[in-house]
Amino acid sequence: MRHYRQELTFQTPTRFALVNITPQVAEAVRASGVREGLCLVNAMHITASVFINDDEPGLHQDYQDWLEQLAPHSPTTRYRHNRTGEDNGAAHLKRQIMGREVVVAVSGGALDFGPWEQIFYGEFDGRRRKRVLIKIIGE
Repeated sequence: MRHYRQELTFQTPTRFALVNITPQVAEAVRASGVREGLCLVNAMHITASVFINDDEPGLHQDYQDWLEQLAPHSPTTRYRHNRTGEDNGAAHLKRQIMGREVVVAVSGGALDFGPWEQIFYGEFDGRRRKRVLIKIIGE
């Protein structure tokens, strides 16, 4: 069985960002040489997410609005976590909602998606360097 590991790094200029990482993940699959297997993509930070959905700007704005309603950043005093000196309690909750990782089948040497599916990195406490792991296993 083959295996391949790669990391992507991000440092978004804003607290909230959604980044389509499908091209980078597809390139990693090609570089791995795996023809049939699985591709795991996960955020390696507890205030960021990886998820699959449509790459449509209206949906992205809906996500931002919805997540801000569920876990508003301000006032930061509402979160016990922020008593540690942080101001990112809301980002932890947003990550929990959006998830840590995705697993995509690799078939014929390519990501095996349904219609409109794309992989996204979700940043909820940006402006500092963070990593995403890509791990591919298979034959």
